[in-house]
Amino acid sequence: MATPLQQLLIAGLAGMVLATPLAAKEPTNDEIQSRIKPVGELYIEGDAPAVAAAAEPAGPRSGADIYQAACFACHGTGALNAPKKDDANAWAPRLAQGMDVVLKHAIDGFNAMPPRGTCADCSDEDIQAAIDYMVEGI
Repeated sequence: MATPLQQLLIAGLAGMVLATPLAAKEPTNDEIQSRIKPVGELYIEGDAPAVAAAAEPAGPRSGADIYQAACFACHGTGALNAPKKDDANAWAPRLAQGMDVVLKHAIDGFNAMPPRGTCADCSDEDIQAAIDYMVEGI
């Protein structure tokens, strides 16, 4: 008859044996290559891009499209004191300065708003369309 210590050792050994895989599988070359492949590529200006450039937009974007994609985070919620869409009280002092000033602030950045808001690929006309959309109900 085994002592309690022997029983404990036998149970521990049995547990280790059962927890060990029966046959370790060697990884294939494809699996190894997949695990160690680069996560990105470096592109130096002047070199040919490694990946084709993103396709140009199919056509002009509307003010509503630009607003939803780039402006809503602040102008839809009022974050960082951004005037909300169609909020006449918030827009009144800005519009009183003239649309040229409002457009200049949107393009160049003003207070907490970065240049062009969050739409780095927007043209000046796109920015104007987004402003027009935000104030159209006023």
